[in-house]
Amino acid sequence: METAVDELLRDLLHLTENDRSLLARMAQGLSLLADIARADVLIYVLSEQPASAIVAFEAKPHTVPAIYHDSMRGQLVSSELDPAAMRAITTGRSVNRVNRVLVHGHPTVQDVYPIWNDGRVIGALSVEVGLLEANRQRRKSPVFRAAVRQLRRMVLRGQLEGAAQITPLGEHDGPLVIGQNGQILYISSIAENLYRKLGYTHSLLQASLANLRTDEATYFKAMETGACVEQTLQEGDLTWVKKAVPLVAQRHPGWVNRLRRLDDEMEGVIMVIHDITDVRRKEQELKIKSAMIKEIHHRVKNNLQTIAALLRLQARRTGSPEVAEMLQESINRILSIAVVHEFLAHEENSNVNIREVSQRIVTEVSRSILDPEKHIRFSLEGDDILLPTQQATSCALIINELLQNSVEHGYASQSEGTITVRLRQNEDHHQLEVIDDGQGLTEDGERGQARSLGLQIVQTLVSEDLKGRFELRNVTADDCSGDAVGASHGTRALVSFPKQFRTTPQFGIKG
Repeated sequence: METAVDELLRDLLHLTENDRSLLARMAQGLSLLADIARADVLIYVLSEQPASAIVAFEAKPHTVPAIYHDSMRGQLVSSELDPAAMRAITTGRSVNRVNRVLVHGHPTVQDVYPIWNDGRVIGALSVEVGLLEANRQRRKSPVFRAAVRQLRRMVLRGQLEGAAQITPLGEHDGPLVIGQNGQILYISSIAENLYRKLGYTHSLLQASLANLRTDEATYFKAMETGACVEQTLQEGDLTWVKKAVPLVAQRHPGWVNRLRRLDDEMEGVIMVIHDITDVRRKEQELKIKSAMIKEIHHRVKNNLQTIAALLRLQARRTGSPEVAEMLQESINRILSIAVVHEFLAHEENSNVNIREVSQRIVTEVSRSILDPEKHIRFSLEGDDILLPTQQATSCALIINELLQNSVEHGYASQSEGTITVRLRQNEDHHQLEVIDDGQGLTEDGERGQARSLGLQIVQTLVSEDLKGRFELRNVTADDCSGDAVGASHGTRALVSFPKQFRTTPQFGIKG
Protein backbone atom coordinates (compact mmCIF):
# COMPACT_ATOMS: atom_id res chain seq x y z
CA MET A 1 0.00 0.00 0.00
CA GLU A 2 2.86 2.41 0.78
CA THR A 3 4.29 1.74 -2.68
CA ALA A 4 0.92 2.58 -4.23
CA VAL A 5 0.80 5.86 -2.28
CA ASP A 6 4.37 6.70 -3.32
CA GLU A 7 3.39 6.17 -6.96
CA LEU A 8 0.32 8.33 -6.36
CA LEU A 9 2.47 11.21 -5.10
CA ARG A 10 4.92 10.83 -7.98
CA ASP A 11 2.04 11.20 -10.42
CA LEU A 12 1.19 14.60 -8.89
CA LEU A 13 3.61 16.66 -10.98
CA HIS A 14 2.88 19.96 -9.22
CA LEU A 15 4.43 18.62 -5.98
CA THR A 16 8.07 19.38 -5.35
CA GLU A 17 10.49 17.06 -3.58
CA ASN A 18 10.16 19.31 -0.54
CA ASP A 19 6.37 18.87 -0.69
CA ARG A 20 6.65 15.09 -0.86
CA SER A 21 9.11 15.10 2.03
CA LEU A 22 6.71 17.11 4.21
CA LEU A 23 3.77 14.84 3.33
CA ALA A 24 5.82 11.75 4.15
CA ARG A 25 6.80 13.18 7.56
CA MET A 26 3.18 14.07 8.24
CA ALA A 27 2.07 10.55 7.37
CA GLN A 28 4.40 9.15 10.06
CA GLY A 29 2.37 10.86 12.79
CA LEU A 30 -1.16 10.25 11.48
CA SER A 31 -1.81 7.01 13.38
CA LEU A 32 -0.74 8.54 16.70
CA LEU A 33 -2.88 11.62 16.10
CA ALA A 34 -5.86 9.43 15.15
CA ASP A 35 -5.54 7.40 18.37
CA ILE A 36 -5.12 10.35 20.73
CA ALA A 37 -7.72 12.54 19.00
CA ARG A 38 -9.99 9.48 18.67
CA ALA A 39 -10.71 10.46 15.09
CA ASP A 40 -10.26 9.43 11.47
CA VAL A 41 -7.44 11.51 9.99
CA LEU A 42 -6.94 12.06 6.26
CA ILE A 43 -4.48 14.03 4.16
CA TYR A 44 -5.89 15.55 0.98
CA VAL A 45 -3.57 16.70 -1.80
CA LEU A 46 -4.53 18.73 -4.83
CA SER A 47 -4.89 16.41 -7.80
CA GLU A 48 -4.01 17.02 -11.44
CA GLN A 49 -7.71 17.26 -12.26
CA PRO A 50 -9.34 20.71 -11.92
CA ALA A 51 -11.13 21.57 -8.66
CA SER A 52 -10.45 18.22 -7.03
CA ALA A 53 -8.22 16.66 -4.41
CA ILE A 54 -7.10 13.12 -3.72
CA VAL A 55 -6.75 11.25 -0.42
CA ALA A 56 -3.02 10.52 -0.20
CA PHE A 57 -2.83 9.21 3.38
CA GLU A 58 -5.25 8.14 6.07
CA ALA A 59 -5.24 6.72 9.60
CA LYS A 60 -8.06 5.06 11.50
CA PRO A 61 -8.22 5.19 15.32
CA HIS A 62 -7.71 2.13 17.51
CA THR A 63 -9.23 3.84 20.55
CA VAL A 64 -12.76 4.17 19.06
CA PRO A 65 -14.57 2.58 16.11
CA ALA A 66 -13.48 4.12 12.81
CA ILE A 67 -15.88 6.29 10.84
CA TYR A 68 -14.75 5.02 7.45
CA HIS A 69 -15.02 1.26 7.18
CA ASP A 70 -13.29 1.07 3.80
CA SER A 71 -10.01 2.63 2.80
CA MET A 72 -10.23 6.17 1.42
CA ARG A 73 -6.74 6.20 -0.10
CA GLY A 74 -6.66 7.20 -3.72
CA GLN A 75 -10.23 8.54 -3.76
CA LEU A 76 -10.94 11.80 -5.60
CA VAL A 77 -13.11 14.45 -3.91
CA SER A 78 -14.62 17.64 -5.26
CA SER A 79 -16.39 20.62 -3.71
CA GLU A 80 -19.66 18.69 -3.88
CA LEU A 81 -18.28 15.61 -2.11
CA ASP A 82 -16.14 17.35 0.53
CA PRO A 83 -16.70 21.12 0.52
CA ALA A 84 -14.76 21.70 3.77
CA ALA A 85 -11.60 20.08 2.47
CA MET A 86 -11.71 21.94 -0.84
CA ARG A 87 -12.44 25.24 0.95
CA ALA A 88 -9.40 24.83 3.21
CA ILE A 89 -7.20 24.06 0.22
CA THR A 90 -8.43 26.93 -1.95
CA THR A 91 -8.62 29.62 0.77
CA GLY A 92 -5.70 28.52 2.96
CA ARG A 93 -7.86 28.85 6.08
CA SER A 94 -9.04 26.29 8.60
CA VAL A 95 -12.62 25.09 8.44
CA ASN A 96 -13.86 24.00 11.88
CA ARG A 97 -16.84 22.23 13.41
CA VAL A 98 -18.51 21.19 10.17
CA ASN A 99 -21.44 18.88 10.84
CA ARG A 100 -22.19 16.37 8.14
CA VAL A 101 -23.67 12.92 7.56
CA LEU A 102 -21.61 10.21 5.91
CA VAL A 103 -22.87 7.61 3.47
CA HIS A 104 -23.25 5.13 6.35
CA GLY A 105 -25.63 7.55 8.05
CA HIS A 106 -23.34 8.39 11.00
CA PRO A 107 -23.37 12.11 11.96
CA THR A 108 -19.82 13.46 12.25
CA VAL A 109 -17.92 16.64 13.03
CA GLN A 110 -15.10 17.61 10.65
CA ASP A 111 -12.17 19.98 11.21
CA VAL A 112 -9.95 20.71 8.22
CA TYR A 113 -6.58 22.50 8.29
CA PRO A 114 -4.59 23.69 5.25
CA ILE A 115 -1.12 22.22 4.69
CA TRP A 116 1.31 25.05 3.96
CA ASN A 117 4.74 24.53 2.43
CA ASP A 118 7.09 27.08 0.85
CA GLY A 119 4.42 29.78 1.04
CA ARG A 120 1.64 27.88 -0.71
CA VAL A 121 -1.12 25.40 0.17
CA ILE A 122 -0.45 21.88 -1.11
CA GLY A 123 -3.24 20.02 0.66
CA ALA A 124 -5.38 19.72 3.78
CA LEU A 125 -5.47 17.68 6.98
CA SER A 126 -8.98 16.50 7.88
CA VAL A 127 -9.82 15.32 11.41
CA GLU A 128 -13.24 13.66 11.55
CA VAL A 129 -14.94 12.61 14.78
CA GLY A 130 -18.29 10.98 15.42
CA LEU A 131 -20.86 13.39 16.86
CA LEU A 132 -21.13 11.52 20.19
CA GLU A 133 -17.35 11.44 20.55
CA ALA A 134 -17.13 15.14 19.67
CA ASN A 135 -19.58 15.94 22.49
CA ARG A 136 -17.48 13.87 24.91
CA GLN A 137 -14.32 15.67 23.90
CA ARG A 138 -15.96 19.05 24.48
CA ARG A 139 -16.39 18.10 28.13
CA LYS A 140 -12.76 17.09 28.58
CA SER A 141 -10.14 19.17 30.35
CA PRO A 142 -9.01 22.29 28.46
CA VAL A 143 -5.42 21.15 29.08
CA PHE A 144 -5.98 17.86 27.27
CA ARG A 145 -7.73 19.58 24.37
CA ALA A 146 -4.85 22.04 24.11
CA ALA A 147 -2.39 19.13 24.05
CA VAL A 148 -4.31 17.50 21.19
CA ARG A 149 -4.28 20.81 19.29
CA GLN A 150 -0.53 21.04 19.78
CA LEU A 151 -0.11 17.47 18.56
CA ARG A 152 -2.12 18.30 15.45
CA ARG A 153 0.05 21.39 14.78
CA MET A 154 3.19 19.25 15.02
CA VAL A 155 1.74 16.76 12.52
CA LEU A 156 0.96 19.61 10.14
CA ARG A 157 4.58 20.76 10.38
CA GLY A 158 5.92 17.20 9.96
CA GLN A 159 7.56 17.67 13.33
CA LEU A 160 6.51 14.49 15.17
CA GLU A 161 9.72 12.47 15.25
CA GLY A 162 9.69 8.77 16.10
CA ALA A 163 5.89 8.49 15.88
CA ALA A 164 6.06 5.55 13.45
CA GLN A 165 7.78 3.43 16.15
CA ILE A 166 4.94 3.89 18.66
CA THR A 167 2.57 0.92 18.78
CA PRO A 168 -1.17 1.66 18.43
CA LEU A 169 -3.01 2.92 21.48
CA GLY A 170 -5.95 1.03 22.97
CA GLU A 171 -9.34 1.91 24.30
CA HIS A 172 -8.25 1.23 27.89
CA ASP A 173 -5.00 3.23 27.80
CA GLY A 174 -4.64 6.06 30.32
CA PRO A 175 -3.38 9.43 29.01
CA LEU A 176 -1.70 12.20 31.01
CA VAL A 177 -0.42 15.64 30.05
CA ILE A 178 2.80 16.64 31.78
CA GLY A 179 4.29 20.11 31.56
CA GLN A 180 7.89 20.85 30.67
CA ASN A 181 8.67 21.28 34.38
CA GLY A 182 7.48 17.74 35.17
CA GLN A 183 4.12 18.77 36.66
CA ILE A 184 1.05 16.66 35.86
CA LEU A 185 -1.40 19.07 34.22
CA TYR A 186 -4.00 16.49 33.28
CA ILE A 187 -4.59 12.86 34.27
CA SER A 188 -7.39 10.63 33.01
CA SER A 189 -9.46 8.43 35.30
CA ILE A 190 -7.86 5.33 33.74
CA ALA A 191 -4.36 6.61 34.53
CA GLU A 192 -5.40 7.55 38.07
CA ASN A 193 -6.74 4.03 38.65
CA LEU A 194 -3.44 2.56 37.43
CA TYR A 195 -1.41 4.71 39.84
CA ARG A 196 -3.90 3.85 42.59
CA LYS A 197 -2.84 0.20 42.23
CA LEU A 198 0.66 1.36 43.23
CA GLY A 199 -0.60 3.01 46.42
CA TYR A 200 -1.30 6.58 45.21
CA THR A 201 -4.78 6.96 46.68
CA HIS A 202 -4.85 10.76 46.33
CA SER A 203 -5.22 12.66 43.06
CA LEU A 204 -1.95 13.19 41.19
CA LEU A 205 -3.20 16.30 39.40
CA GLN A 206 -0.63 19.10 39.80
CA ALA A 207 1.81 16.61 41.36
CA SER A 208 5.45 16.59 40.24
CA LEU A 209 7.00 13.53 38.67
CA ALA A 210 10.07 14.13 40.81
CA ASN A 211 8.00 13.29 43.89
CA LEU A 212 6.73 9.96 42.56
CA ARG A 213 8.40 6.65 43.31
CA THR A 214 7.59 5.30 39.85
CA ASP A 215 9.97 5.05 36.89
CA GLU A 216 9.33 8.17 34.79
CA ALA A 217 12.37 7.80 32.53
CA THR A 218 10.09 7.74 29.48
CA TYR A 219 9.03 11.34 30.10
CA PHE A 220 12.58 12.61 30.61
CA LYS A 221 13.87 10.79 27.53
CA ALA A 222 11.11 12.30 25.37
CA MET A 223 11.87 15.78 26.71
CA GLU A 224 15.59 15.31 26.16
CA THR A 225 15.42 13.91 22.61
CA GLY A 226 12.31 15.69 21.35
CA ALA A 227 11.15 12.37 19.84
CA CYS A 228 8.40 9.90 20.73
CA VAL A 229 9.47 7.19 23.17
CA GLU A 230 7.92 3.84 24.11
CA GLN A 231 9.22 1.74 27.00
CA THR A 232 8.10 -1.31 28.94
CA LEU A 233 8.60 -0.79 32.67
CA GLN A 234 8.09 -2.87 35.79
CA GLU A 235 6.22 -1.02 38.52
CA GLY A 236 6.08 -3.36 41.50
CA ASP A 237 3.97 -6.34 40.46
CA LEU A 238 2.62 -4.46 37.45
CA THR A 239 4.05 -4.24 33.93
CA TRP A 240 3.33 -1.00 32.11
CA VAL A 241 3.99 0.22 28.60
CA LYS A 242 4.56 3.97 28.66
CA LYS A 243 4.37 6.01 25.49
CA ALA A 244 5.60 9.60 25.58
CA VAL A 245 4.78 12.12 22.84
CA PRO A 246 6.74 15.37 23.21
CA LEU A 247 4.88 18.62 22.56
CA VAL A 248 7.23 21.11 20.96
CA ALA A 249 6.16 24.68 20.22
CA GLN A 250 7.06 26.46 17.00
CA ARG A 251 9.57 29.27 17.35
CA HIS A 252 9.20 32.70 15.77
CA PRO A 253 11.13 32.94 12.50
CA GLY A 254 12.66 36.32 13.36
CA TRP A 255 16.18 36.28 14.80
CA VAL A 256 15.19 38.68 17.60
CA ASN A 257 12.38 36.47 18.88
CA ARG A 258 13.99 33.13 17.89
CA LEU A 259 13.61 31.69 21.41
CA ARG A 260 10.02 32.76 21.90
CA ARG A 261 7.18 30.37 21.18
CA LEU A 262 3.75 31.23 19.82
CA ASP A 263 1.44 32.35 22.62
CA ASP A 264 -1.21 29.63 22.19
CA GLU A 265 1.23 26.72 21.81
CA MET A 266 2.17 24.50 24.75
CA GLU A 267 5.22 22.41 25.54
CA GLY A 268 5.46 19.23 27.55
CA VAL A 269 4.57 15.60 26.98
CA ILE A 270 1.46 13.55 26.33
CA MET A 271 2.04 10.34 28.30
CA VAL A 272 -0.07 7.24 27.69
CA ILE A 273 0.04 4.24 30.05
CA HIS A 274 -1.01 0.75 29.03
CA ASP A 275 -1.17 -2.01 31.65
CA ILE A 276 0.05 -5.31 30.15
CA THR A 277 0.35 -7.18 33.46
CA ASP A 278 -2.33 -9.74 32.60
CA VAL A 279 -0.96 -10.18 29.07
CA ARG A 280 2.56 -10.83 30.37
CA ARG A 281 1.23 -13.22 33.01
CA LYS A 282 -0.65 -15.20 30.37
CA GLU A 283 2.41 -15.22 28.11
CA GLN A 284 4.46 -16.63 30.99
CA GLU A 285 1.82 -19.26 31.67
CA LEU A 286 1.84 -20.24 27.99
CA LYS A 287 5.63 -20.55 28.05
CA ILE A 288 5.42 -22.82 31.09
CA LYS A 289 2.69 -24.91 29.46
CA SER A 290 4.70 -25.13 26.25
CA ALA A 291 7.75 -26.32 28.18
CA MET A 292 5.64 -28.89 30.00
CA ILE A 293 4.13 -30.15 26.74
CA LYS A 294 7.58 -30.49 25.21
CA GLU A 295 8.74 -32.42 28.26
CA ILE A 296 5.72 -34.72 27.96
CA HIS A 297 6.48 -35.38 24.28
CA HIS A 298 10.09 -36.09 25.22
CA ARG A 299 9.06 -38.59 27.88
CA VAL A 300 6.52 -40.26 25.58
CA LYS A 301 9.24 -40.64 22.96
CA ASN A 302 11.59 -42.18 25.53
CA ASN A 303 8.90 -44.55 26.79
CA LEU A 304 8.04 -45.66 23.25
CA GLN A 305 11.70 -46.30 22.52
CA THR A 306 11.97 -48.30 25.75
CA ILE A 307 8.99 -50.45 24.71
CA ALA A 308 10.59 -50.92 21.28
CA ALA A 309 13.85 -51.99 22.95
CA LEU A 310 12.01 -54.54 25.11
CA LEU A 311 10.22 -55.95 22.06
CA ARG A 312 13.50 -56.09 20.17
CA LEU A 313 14.99 -58.08 23.06
CA GLN A 314 12.01 -60.40 23.00
CA ALA A 315 12.36 -60.86 19.24
CA ARG A 316 15.97 -61.99 19.67
CA ARG A 317 15.01 -64.58 22.26
CA THR A 318 12.08 -66.11 20.44
CA GLY A 319 12.75 -69.29 18.54
CA SER A 320 10.12 -68.61 15.88
CA PRO A 321 11.08 -66.53 12.80
CA GLU A 322 7.39 -65.76 12.25
CA VAL A 323 7.01 -64.34 15.77
CA ALA A 324 10.27 -62.38 15.41
CA GLU A 325 8.98 -60.85 12.16
CA MET A 326 5.68 -59.82 13.76
CA LEU A 327 7.52 -58.28 16.70
CA GLN A 328 9.78 -56.34 14.33
CA GLU A 329 6.73 -54.95 12.53
CA SER A 330 5.30 -53.82 15.87
CA ILE A 331 8.66 -52.26 16.77
CA ASN A 332 8.65 -50.21 13.54
CA ARG A 333 5.10 -49.02 14.22
CA ILE A 334 6.05 -47.89 17.70
CA LEU A 335 9.18 -46.12 16.44
CA SER A 336 7.24 -44.32 13.69
CA ILE A 337 5.03 -42.78 16.40
CA ALA A 338 8.10 -42.03 18.53
CA VAL A 339 9.59 -40.03 15.64
CA VAL A 340 6.59 -37.66 15.69
CA HIS A 341 6.90 -37.10 19.45
CA GLU A 342 10.62 -36.48 19.04
CA PHE A 343 9.93 -33.65 16.58
CA LEU A 344 7.25 -32.20 18.86
CA ALA A 345 9.68 -32.25 21.77
CA HIS A 346 12.08 -29.96 19.91
CA GLU A 347 9.87 -27.75 17.70
CA GLU A 348 8.41 -24.43 18.90
CA ASN A 349 4.99 -25.05 17.30
CA SER A 350 2.65 -28.01 17.18
CA ASN A 351 3.15 -28.70 13.48
CA VAL A 352 5.42 -31.48 12.25
CA ASN A 353 7.37 -31.56 8.99
CA ILE A 354 6.21 -34.85 7.49
CA ARG A 355 9.11 -34.90 5.03
CA GLU A 356 11.61 -35.05 7.89
CA VAL A 357 9.50 -37.71 9.60
CA SER A 358 9.41 -39.70 6.35
CA GLN A 359 13.19 -39.57 6.08
CA ARG A 360 13.56 -40.96 9.60
CA ILE A 361 11.07 -43.77 8.89
CA VAL A 362 12.82 -44.64 5.61
CA THR A 363 16.11 -44.90 7.49
CA GLU A 364 14.61 -47.10 10.20
CA VAL A 365 12.86 -49.44 7.74
CA SER A 366 15.98 -49.85 5.61
CA ARG A 367 18.02 -50.60 8.75
CA SER A 368 15.64 -52.96 10.50
CA ILE A 369 13.79 -55.16 7.98
CA LEU A 370 15.71 -54.87 4.73
CA ASP A 371 17.50 -58.07 3.68
CA PRO A 372 21.21 -57.15 3.41
CA GLU A 373 21.51 -59.55 0.45
CA LYS A 374 19.12 -57.41 -1.58
CA HIS A 375 20.01 -54.10 -3.20
CA ILE A 376 16.90 -52.02 -2.67
CA ARG A 377 17.24 -48.23 -2.81
CA PHE A 378 14.91 -45.73 -1.14
CA SER A 379 14.07 -42.31 -2.58
CA LEU A 380 12.18 -39.41 -0.96
CA GLU A 381 10.66 -36.75 -3.22
CA GLY A 382 8.53 -33.67 -2.62
CA ASP A 383 8.50 -30.47 -0.64
CA ASP A 384 8.22 -29.86 3.08
CA ILE A 385 4.68 -30.39 4.38
CA LEU A 386 3.70 -29.24 7.86
CA LEU A 387 0.95 -31.22 9.53
CA PRO A 388 -0.70 -31.01 12.95
CA THR A 389 0.13 -33.70 15.48
CA GLN A 390 -2.68 -36.15 14.80
CA GLN A 391 -2.33 -36.01 11.02
CA ALA A 392 1.45 -36.37 11.32
CA THR A 393 1.10 -39.41 13.57
CA SER A 394 -1.34 -41.08 11.18
CA CYS A 395 0.90 -40.31 8.18
CA ALA A 396 3.95 -41.70 9.99
CA LEU A 397 2.14 -44.99 10.63
CA ILE A 398 0.84 -45.10 7.05
CA ILE A 399 4.28 -44.51 5.52
CA ASN A 400 5.79 -47.15 7.80
CA GLU A 401 3.17 -49.76 6.83
CA LEU A 402 3.41 -49.05 3.10
CA LEU A 403 7.20 -49.23 3.13
CA GLN A 404 7.11 -52.50 5.07
CA ASN A 405 4.55 -53.89 2.64
CA SER A 406 6.71 -52.99 -0.36
CA VAL A 407 9.87 -54.44 1.19
CA GLU A 408 8.26 -57.67 2.34
CA HIS A 409 5.94 -58.47 -0.56
CA GLY A 410 7.23 -56.54 -3.57
CA TYR A 411 10.68 -58.08 -3.85
CA ALA A 412 10.13 -61.72 -2.92
CA SER A 413 11.44 -62.77 -6.34
CA GLN A 414 13.72 -59.77 -6.99
CA SER A 415 17.08 -58.85 -5.52
CA GLU A 416 17.15 -55.16 -6.40
CA GLY A 417 14.83 -52.25 -6.98
CA THR A 418 13.73 -48.77 -5.89
CA ILE A 419 11.02 -47.67 -3.47
CA THR A 420 9.98 -44.04 -3.79
CA VAL A 421 8.07 -41.93 -1.28
CA ARG A 422 6.47 -38.85 -2.87
CA LEU A 423 4.89 -35.99 -0.93
CA ARG A 424 2.64 -33.55 -2.76
CA GLN A 425 0.02 -30.93 -1.97
CA ASN A 426 -2.37 -28.62 -3.75
CA GLU A 427 -4.80 -25.99 -2.54
CA ASP A 428 -7.17 -28.49 -0.93
CA HIS A 429 -5.40 -31.82 -0.41
CA HIS A 430 -2.22 -33.50 0.75
CA GLN A 431 -0.99 -36.55 -1.12
CA LEU A 432 1.55 -39.16 -0.23
CA GLU A 433 2.61 -41.99 -2.52
CA VAL A 434 4.75 -45.07 -2.05
CA ILE A 435 5.80 -46.53 -5.41
CA ASP A 436 7.96 -49.60 -5.89
CA ASP A 437 9.20 -51.42 -8.98
CA GLY A 438 8.61 -54.86 -7.48
CA GLN A 439 6.50 -57.73 -8.72
CA GLY A 440 3.20 -55.85 -8.59
CA LEU A 441 -0.28 -57.04 -7.79
CA THR A 442 -1.78 -60.22 -9.24
CA GLU A 443 -4.84 -60.16 -11.45
CA ASP A 444 -7.14 -60.50 -8.44
CA GLY A 445 -5.58 -57.39 -6.89
CA GLU A 446 -3.45 -59.19 -4.31
CA ARG A 447 0.29 -59.43 -3.77
CA GLY A 448 1.45 -62.02 -1.32
CA GLN A 449 -0.01 -60.78 1.95
CA ALA A 450 -1.70 -57.77 0.39
CA ARG A 451 -4.62 -58.15 2.75
CA SER A 452 -2.28 -58.14 5.73
CA LEU A 453 -2.77 -56.36 9.04
CA GLY A 454 -0.53 -53.54 7.76
CA LEU A 455 -2.85 -52.63 4.89
CA GLN A 456 -5.85 -52.88 7.20
CA ILE A 457 -4.13 -50.34 9.45
CA VAL A 458 -3.52 -48.06 6.47
CA GLN A 459 -7.13 -48.30 5.29
CA THR A 460 -8.46 -47.52 8.77
CA LEU A 461 -6.13 -44.58 9.36
CA VAL A 462 -6.89 -43.04 5.97
CA SER A 463 -10.66 -43.37 6.17
CA GLU A 464 -11.23 -42.78 9.90
CA ASP A 465 -8.43 -40.41 10.96
CA LEU A 466 -7.55 -38.50 7.79
CA LYS A 467 -11.02 -38.62 6.18
CA GLY A 468 -9.28 -39.34 2.89
CA ARG A 469 -9.03 -42.11 0.34
CA PHE A 470 -6.56 -44.94 -0.20
CA GLU A 471 -5.76 -46.58 -3.52
CA LEU A 472 -3.46 -49.54 -4.19
CA ARG A 473 -2.82 -50.57 -7.80
CA ASN A 474 -0.14 -51.61 -10.23
CA VAL A 475 2.22 -49.01 -11.66
CA THR A 476 1.29 -47.63 -15.09
CA ALA A 477 3.39 -45.81 -17.67
CA ASP A 478 2.15 -42.45 -16.33
CA ASP A 479 3.68 -43.25 -12.92
CA CYS A 480 7.14 -43.79 -14.38
CA SER A 481 8.07 -40.27 -15.48
CA GLY A 482 10.58 -39.80 -12.64
CA ASP A 483 14.06 -41.25 -12.47
CA ALA A 484 13.28 -43.02 -9.20
CA VAL A 485 10.87 -45.44 -10.84
CA GLY A 486 12.46 -46.69 -13.98
CA ALA A 487 10.33 -49.65 -14.96
CA SER A 488 6.68 -49.94 -15.92
CA HIS A 489 5.88 -52.53 -13.25
CA GLY A 490 5.45 -52.53 -9.51
CA THR A 491 2.86 -51.18 -7.11
CA ARG A 492 1.62 -47.69 -6.41
CA ALA A 493 -0.06 -46.81 -3.09
CA LEU A 494 -1.76 -43.40 -3.04
CA VAL A 495 -3.15 -41.65 0.03
CA SER A 496 -5.02 -38.36 -0.43
CA PHE A 497 -6.68 -36.38 2.36
CA PRO A 498 -8.05 -32.85 2.85
CA LYS A 499 -5.89 -30.19 4.46
CA GLN A 500 -8.37 -29.02 7.06
CA PHE A 501 -10.83 -31.14 8.97
CA ARG A 502 -11.79 -32.11 12.50
CA THR A 503 -10.64 -35.53 13.55
CA THR A 504 -11.40 -37.96 16.33
CA PRO A 505 -8.58 -40.37 17.13
CA GLN A 506 -9.46 -43.82 15.74
CA PHE A 507 -6.65 -46.28 16.04
CA GLY A 508 -8.83 -49.39 16.22
CA ILE A 509 -8.42 -51.88 13.40
CA LYS A 510 -11.45 -53.07 11.47
CA GLY A 511 -12.00 -56.60 10.33
